[in-house]
Amino acid sequence: MHKTTLEQWTLLQKVVELGSFAKAAEETHRSQSSVSYNLALLQERLGVALLVQEGRRAVLTPAGELLLNQVKPLLKAFDWVETRAVTLRNGMRTRLDLVVDSIFPRARLFAILRQFQQSYPQTQVRLTEVLETASSELPVHAQADVMILTRRQDMTGRGEWLMNIDFVAVAHRDHPLCASMQVSEEMLAAWPLIRIAESNNRQSPVAQESWTFSTIDAAVEAVLYQVGYGWLPEERIQPLLDSGVLKTLPLSHGTRRATPLHLIVKKDLAPLDEQVEMLLQLFKA
Repeated sequence: MHKTTLEQWTLLQKVVELGSFAKAAEETHRSQSSVSYNLALLQERLGVALLVQEGRRAVLTPAGELLLNQVKPLLKAFDWVETRAVTLRNGMRTRLDLVVDSIFPRARLFAILRQFQQSYPQTQVRLTEVLETASSELPVHAQADVMILTRRQDMTGRGEWLMNIDFVAVAHRDHPLCASMQVSEEMLAAWPLIRIAESNNRQSPVAQESWTFSTIDAAVEAVLYQVGYGWLPEERIQPLLDSGVLKTLPLSHGTRRATPLHLIVKKDLAPLDEQVEMLLQLFKA
């Protein structure tokens, strides 16, 4: 059996935070004698002095500071468990499955997730990134509560347009294609086209070779190492464009392409619970 209790450590933390036994007693709805007794018992069982009086304020001894800092994560975890129990008792959602196409802007995605977490800290979001080529029949799609997918993935037609993702034709600044004033389709055909699976990068009919990569990061790296040229998500490569490492190709047409993303809610998820409603609002904002 443990010699001390979470209740005693919680009282110690309150005394230190508020500076006195009287304030801690008022905060925890106890008598001052109850707080004093529990802390005296805590120190007796540990055999270590945890508090010392400095004027009217109770402060930690060096040993008390060390031990309380080690216990704080346990107190926080216990608070989380109790809050989670309240969530379960009230019937609130504890997990939300989200599927997002990998071309969705990362900065915007994680800003949304952070804001959602602040509003619903007890709801765990399980995020899965997919490529456009992923089958809509995969288990991850069937289990998802909310999906952000391209038109080709939205086979049910239930999706609501959310945004367009811009792709731009680029190559490394030292690539021969960037040396021309204007690049024709015949010139493009002499170099490998870097593709992100079956994303917006539709192959030109005169292209002789294309290399397919399963992630955006790999496709970007391939262009950076001058393996070829490609249409890449502008948002993802903006720093490289700003620094001049990647250059937009001077094509006569088709330099910029757009892929629409749609916001889809699980078919049998009705009526929508407040967590799903909140997440939808954040994505639409």
